[in-house]
Amino acid sequence: MLLCIDTGNTNTVFAIWDGEQFIGQWRISTDHRRTADEYYVWLSTLLTLNRLELRINACIISSTVPRVVFNLRVLCNRYFDSRPLVVGKPDCLLPVAPRVDEGTVVGPDRLVNALGAFDRHGPNLVVVDFGTATTFDVVAEDGAYVGGVIAPGVNLSLEALHMGAASLPHVDVTMPAKVIGTNTVACLQSGIYWGYIGLTAGIVNKIRAERGVAMKIIATGGLAPLFDQGFDLFDFLEDDLTMHGLRLIHDFNKEAGNV
Repeated sequence: MLLCIDTGNTNTVFAIWDGEQFIGQWRISTDHRRTADEYYVWLSTLLTLNRLELRINACIISSTVPRVVFNLRVLCNRYFDSRPLVVGKPDCLLPVAPRVDEGTVVGPDRLVNALGAFDRHGPNLVVVDFGTATTFDVVAEDGAYVGGVIAPGVNLSLEALHMGAASLPHVDVTMPAKVIGTNTVACLQSGIYWGYIGLTAGIVNKIRAERGVAMKIIATGGLAPLFDQGFDLFDFLEDDLTMHGLRLIHDFNKEAGNV
């Protein structure tokens, strides 16, 4: 079985691929202080509760938080007797290399999402990921990642408002009933919701105009469905895009004799 690990700034997701399908997926808060032993106790407990056998013999990691990678490597080595592939490291091969400015380090999650989206939806894509940051990743005709856009994430923007203005409360992200709010909470919700609708539509339109070709828009991330309520912003919603991409990268390296 293959263990896929995706570490973001807020959460880390573990998923297990049995060769035909993902049989389980679990989420834990990202914390660089968490040890390999703690990861193992947590994961093995969840597997037991779900009546799944712990038969992992291969691992792949994507992490935007470098400080957690060491303990994840130890987890894979110590408990699964596996040298994990780490996306973005020289020994992890990609089917198509990114085409960006020399010396640029592309976030591994963006590379993984680009590959997963290309496999499912073909060439000329924009992958919009609503995570800690809201990212727009452009996938070319051959599946290469060729750049994108990074904007503050929805929850990050809300937190900044709450922290920076003492009189503004923290609010949940939701689609407001009206654009014009008649109380502080409604005003904040409207600003965030309609602001990100406008941001997403505006950036996507600029990318399409710059590329000069028809492009499909793929949305992923936990808040993606919230911004797809009848506005035709996205062609497809994907809730497992990163895990799909990780599995494809592992398969590619396995076929190349790299694992």
